[in-house]
Amino acid sequence: MTGHTDIVATGWVARLPPGLGPYALLARLDRPIGAWLLFLPGLWSILLGRLPAGATLRLLLLFGVGSVVMRAAGCVVNDIWDRDLDRRVTRTAGRPLAAGMLTVRQALAFLAVLLLIGLAILLQLNPRAQLLGAASLVLVGLYPLAKRVTWWPQLVMGFTFGFGAPLGYVAATGRVDAAFLAIYAAAILWDLAFDTIYAHQDREDDALVGVRSTARLFGTWTRPFLALCDAATIAALALAGALAGLSPAFWAALVLPAALLAWQVWRLDIDDPALCLRLFRANREVGLAVGLAILLGRL
Repeated sequence: MTGHTDIVATGWVARLPPGLGPYALLARLDRPIGAWLLFLPGLWSILLGRLPAGATLRLLLLFGVGSVVMRAAGCVVNDIWDRDLDRRVTRTAGRPLAAGMLTVRQALAFLAVLLLIGLAILLQLNPRAQLLGAASLVLVGLYPLAKRVTWWPQLVMGFTFGFGAPLGYVAATGRVDAAFLAIYAAAILWDLAFDTIYAHQDREDDALVGVRSTARLFGTWTRPFLALCDAATIAALALAGALAGLSPAFWAALVLPAALLAWQVWRLDIDDPALCLRLFRANREVGLAVGLAILLGRL
């Protein structure tokens, strides 16, 4: 696992003015997969709300921009908390705060700008969704601490990263009901599974510095753990679809994301960090396949 990193400092990031490049890396703009994975549960729940096409597109646009902004804000908070740990882990040693490219004061100023943009987006939603969105900041602030106190930081990440599901549902319907709980459960379980795969990239370094994770907790038992999480994800999605009254086309189309998740479990090699990263990124296609199933179920 020596030398592995997922930081992409080449390509368009390298062509930015020198003063902007570190901020792009801090916001993880070089790796848009995180914004995708934050956005997709919101996509599911907005589609589940069955709004007219124009209102659906408006919400999807707001959630798309908001996902990029709030993912960036979460990364800033994470890197401020973890800057000392990051210096000791191969994959993260090149992050701007750990590497000294930015100061904490600069990161805090950047965070303030991101939060103001996020607030402007949140104010476009209905009042109940605004309250829910504001409450999510507690999770964003506390998530980086989880790895220090529990073996389940990936579950905490699921509650945080999956928050787009309940937020999108309330933004689309204005309700908190059983379908709200089911789609949030699906997002949490999905996030728990793919973040466990992601955490295997750092398993050895994490053991050296004392960071806890479900990757370390389950080790060679990760495959059956993922199978359980993924099966529960599909079951929660099926329940959400039933509660929302989706058509039989939803059930047929749900076979595709189930198959993609099964392929990840079968393909996993916890001792191959590059493969773990590829499988983690493959969850964008899983999330899009779920969105397609819900869309077909609306017809």
